[in-house]
Amino acid sequence: MGQEFVIKSQQLEDKINQLLPSQGGFQAGVDLSASTMVVPIVDLTESAEGSNLREDLQTAISHSSATPFSVANTTTTLINTTGYFRVFGAVSSNNNNTGSHSALFQMTDGTTNKIIWQVLNPNNSNENTIAINFDFIVFLQAGDSLEASSSTANSFLIGNTRQIADISGNLINPT
Repeated sequence: MGQEFVIKSQQLEDKINQLLPSQGGFQAGVDLSASTMVVPIVDLTESAEGSNLREDLQTAISHSSATPFSVANTTTTLINTTGYFRVFGAVSSNNNNTGSHSALFQMTDGTTNKIIWQVLNPNNSNENTIAINFDFIVFLQAGDSLEASSSTANSFLIGNTRQIADISGNLINPT
């Protein structure tokens, strides 16, 4: 026979509210408990979250959920809404012995910029043209934005963004 333990944790209660919205979340007056007894578990997380898609299918790109971008010789704000976003594509840079070129992604809160991904094609490079793929996920809070920047017309950032979850971490299925 196993022992029963009552668990008091606001963090666990918040997670139950997030994972079980169809059940109204954690109810007042009900305690979380743990047991030392081994009990088989059936994972109903996807159904409880309101989604029956596997995670890899949930992050699929669709015609209406992908937002394309192309940036050269400028700085452009790609995303300025809250949530989790996948950013993917490629950078191409040709220096043609005309000086160093850079292409980058930076997050900003309106005051401070932080470079999160950058490619530099130096003037003395043996490679005139470089091409590199990128694929990363960013989290933006209120007031944050993601920018793409290219230093010259010879450096291109071309790709797509796709929101994969809202600010609370609720997955967003492709539409």
